[in-house]
Amino acid sequence: MNDCFEIDGIKICLIKKNVKSLSLRVKPPHGVVDLTVPESVSFEAARAFVISRLSWIRKQRDVLDAQARLPTRRFVERESHFVWGKRCILELEEEQNSKPSLMLEHTRLKLRVKPGCTLADRRRVMEKWRREQLREVVPEIVRKWESRLNVSVSAYFIQRMKTKWGSCNTTERSIRLNLELTQRPKEIVEYVIVHEMMHLIEPSHGRRFIEMMDSHLPSWKTLRDELNSLPLPDEMWAEKNVIADVADENGRAGL
Repeated sequence: MNDCFEIDGIKICLIKKNVKSLSLRVKPPHGVVDLTVPESVSFEAARAFVISRLSWIRKQRDVLDAQARLPTRRFVERESHFVWGKRCILELEEEQNSKPSLMLEHTRLKLRVKPGCTLADRRRVMEKWRREQLREVVPEIVRKWESRLNVSVSAYFIQRMKTKWGSCNTTERSIRLNLELTQRPKEIVEYVIVHEMMHLIEPSHGRRFIEMMDSHLPSWKTLRDELNSLPLPDEMWAEKNVIADVADENGRAGL
């Protein structure tokens, strides 16, 4: 059951689920708050919990206000794009008889398209290339952490995601990764993968999850903070009801 109310001008979305603990998530771009609670928790108790965390909520809203946002991409000459955390400059080449392609040379992205192609056409070439880039690095990272965590990932999927950097289906034992991760440094990509694979052992973000992350990837909190501080892709801000987490109430890594 979902319900919404306001406290001190802040919109709170109350979500009752089959969970064991309460958690808060502050959502870009407008700082709306999701409060997830066990089904047995009363409205009055949920409201009191929010009031007790108002200073934390305001702090997270300030973080959102200060967070940079990547401009809408038009895939035109001299436009900046990030690849594995490095800024690259796009060079547009129009050739009638060539197959659309994209190639990275040092800090130059050479996008070859046919004359008169649309924005959607250029975007598709870029997304195909980014998908290929992830497919080159993800399997190795998954194999590495399957061995360390003693788990098995049945499949991984790469897709455009407006609300998360990654997700895990514990029933199917599969993970999904945001195509835009190719903009982030590879160590952050590894953190996201480890985070999702850890859910194969511990589905929640509770104490056990945190302890295992601390044990297996001691730098995870630093990587999480870096991921949350980097400029967000435009489409992750575009939806008013986007659910990409900054952090939950206990500072855990919500993806």
